[in-house]
Amino acid sequence: MKVGILGTGAIAHTLADTMRQMPEIEMAACASRTKEHAEAFANEYGIKKAYGSYEELAADDSLDLVYVATPHSRHFEDMKLLIEHGRNVLCEKSFTINQKEAEAIQQLASEKNVYVAEAIWTRYMPSRQIINDAISDGTIGKVHMLTANLSYAMETKKRIMDPELAGGALLDVGVYGLNFAAMHFGLDDIDNIDSSVSMTKTGVDGNEAIAIHYKDGRMAVLTHGVFGRSDRHGIFYGEKGYIVVDNINDPTSVQAFDDNDKLIKVYPIPDQISGYEYELREAAQLISEGKKESTSMPMSETIRMMEVMDALRAQWGMVYPKEK
Repeated sequence: MKVGILGTGAIAHTLADTMRQMPEIEMAACASRTKEHAEAFANEYGIKKAYGSYEELAADDSLDLVYVATPHSRHFEDMKLLIEHGRNVLCEKSFTINQKEAEAIQQLASEKNVYVAEAIWTRYMPSRQIINDAISDGTIGKVHMLTANLSYAMETKKRIMDPELAGGALLDVGVYGLNFAAMHFGLDDIDNIDSSVSMTKTGVDGNEAIAIHYKDGRMAVLTHGVFGRSDRHGIFYGEKGYIVVDNINDPTSVQAFDDNDKLIKVYPIPDQISGYEYELREAAQLISEGKKESTSMPMSETIRMMEVMDALRAQWGMVYPKEK
């Protein structure tokens, strides 16, 4: 599988370091907005081709897949460029800035008959099934509630604080909390979603609390923020105990406790390169089979997540300048 990388930022570095440890993947090309940056990135990771524009990489017919590693405010235009050139695409989260953009990408991908998927790594990791098995194996009884949090100190980062870049907690870290709830409780049988938000001086969401109410009485309570690091735990509350997931956006341990807080079961998490390898392997497999979307993160789920985030922003009255 010959893969090109669009963008040379932090995510691209992690991705490239992962791919060079995967014999089934060939890093065939990279692109930055300057030739100098592209060449420096290519030299660091042994990539054969370095392009000084995204258009040049999009026109490279030798590529089997392009990974979009640009900021999410650029995802729509970058994916549109690639798909119009017939490229298969794996795009970083958040997929786009809103549902309308995601639906437009889905339509264009269908017209051009190419593979397109959102690269939100937790959807592809083995931990997803491990957690679901832990919930359903009866160790803590029937589960009625989950809580999850994800927060980092990011208020000095321009892409986080700038509304022009679709900044804020929701599209950067909130997407992980919402996907955590979706993977383990689903998003189909929702009664309603309540939320509360604290906005930053720049006009984006800084801290938020989201309560998802399910028709069967279950609840998922999520908190996200950009001002300080949280413990990043996901916890499932059952009739006979609780399950703690350490780090919801890259699970490192899953442990069950009884109602006396005694550790009663540990669910091992397999070793990994970085966590990015799973989405790459699935894309490679599905593209080789002629499939056009992910099984772990189908476009219907991506669009549903964007719909939920659009609805939350509507509750907050938060509209990105790009949408006006």
